[in-house]
Amino acid sequence: MSRKNVDRRDFLKTTAVAGTALSLSAASASRVYGANERINVAFLGVGGRCQQHIDVILRMQKEKKDVMPVACCDVWDGDKTLGKGKGRGLYPSAERCGIKDDGKHVSKDYRKILELKDVDVCCIATPDHWHARMSIDAMQAGKDVYCEKPMTRTIEEAQAVVTAAQKYNRVMTVGVQSMADPTWHKANELIRSGALGHIMQGQTSYYRNSSVGQWRYYKLSRDMNPKTIDWDMFLGYAFDVDGVKLGPTPKEMPFDRAVFGQWRCYWPFGGGMFTDLFVHQTTHLIAAMGVRYPARVVGGGGIYLEYDERDVPDVAAIVADYDEGCQVLITATMCNDHRIEECIRGHLGTLVFDNKKDKGFGYSILPQNIADAPRGPSGQAAKEGEFVPGGLKGDDTYALWENHLRCVRDKNRGTLSTPELGAAAFTTVAMGVKSYREGKALFWDKEQRKPTEANASWATRWEKRSKKRGKPNQIIGWQGGDKGSTLTPPDYMKLAGPWVNGKDPADSASSSRRSEG
Repeated sequence: MSRKNVDRRDFLKTTAVAGTALSLSAASASRVYGANERINVAFLGVGGRCQQHIDVILRMQKEKKDVMPVACCDVWDGDKTLGKGKGRGLYPSAERCGIKDDGKHVSKDYRKILELKDVDVCCIATPDHWHARMSIDAMQAGKDVYCEKPMTRTIEEAQAVVTAAQKYNRVMTVGVQSMADPTWHKANELIRSGALGHIMQGQTSYYRNSSVGQWRYYKLSRDMNPKTIDWDMFLGYAFDVDGVKLGPTPKEMPFDRAVFGQWRCYWPFGGGMFTDLFVHQTTHLIAAMGVRYPARVVGGGGIYLEYDERDVPDVAAIVADYDEGCQVLITATMCNDHRIEECIRGHLGTLVFDNKKDKGFGYSILPQNIADAPRGPSGQAAKEGEFVPGGLKGDDTYALWENHLRCVRDKNRGTLSTPELGAAAFTTVAMGVKSYREGKALFWDKEQRKPTEANASWATRWEKRSKKRGKPNQIIGWQGGDKGSTLTPPDYMKLAGPWVNGKDPADSASSSRRSEG
């Protein structure tokens, strides 16, 4: 974006805050760690994804790093079909971690875990509807938090978590593992330098295919039953965030193995691929672009193939527009795995993100061939350009944990994936859900921190800006005025302008220039 205009300055302020890790003081943090003092981790919700987190902590422990698993919590006893210490659920996961069931450190009630003085960090990997309540309670109890994405289930909860993290001054990482890759920070630095010109669009996607349907591949077993699962706790109807219950009652949602094991298919517990998958891509894309909350969002899609009693769509798209004068496109289907390229488009160049053999993940810098007239309906789909590797070595989940634990030791809230960034990304995709389900375009109210129904003012605003004029024949947007467009108007545009009282504005401008001379 042009450095001449106000929007560019606002853009740089925004990206400076998010792109350089929040340098927030954590002086009020209760515990100061010694150089070799161990950090104890509790796992809340030990399903499939949490097994990777356990892998990371056990690996670090094997590497003699000062970290140790000390507690486990889950509403399900666990899968006993895989043998001792294997599989998902409470007791198999506790066995994997070497945690003895003393009635305190292995529990189906997370509140008992939070009472433990020897727990320093809580890893929250429950279904989405529990993320906010557990995160807030953990921070209030003096624990630092690593919470799986999406950060919360609702926009209101996201704001409540940010407020809690700031109020209690706790270190929190939102588990978008791609944020461990330096690629996004490098891209942000390049964009901030102005090398790509005005940034007007970013696009990303998440495509998958399955013969059984998205998330139906999570296996159900007879070990999942009302005797082994605390269904009331899973639903969460006895708990709330700011007065809003976490989930439905047993009467509204009777016990169902599919709901328990494949909860991502149902609205009361998550947002389908909008919040489960889109949030991955949205987080790192807006971090690279340097934007945060969208000004306007529209969501679309539907259940076009996976008719298996799910709530959530199998095809979806979001269009998010930003006050900075740019747009983000997010698309997906769960029924085809051919993706579109992930890229950020500027007036002077394009960044295309991809993996390269022997070089890893990074981006290619593609210059623009800008001419006075376009040569067709579209440019080349792919061009050769300079490839910039991101630099991540090894497992991204491990790297994100490594950063989180370092920030915990340093009392530094500026993790690679902060709750402030997590709330912005989640709000974007959650507004897409709301738009899709309600059939409305939505605005983001910055002051109230909530979505509102959109109107025609968005288009009107940009049309007004385009038509703003100064002196006769001076189109402010083109002449580098208060909005600082980088376009160069050709000489014949001096002939443009409204005729008043039958007078040619070009003649009037020429006369004016002669008289001034």
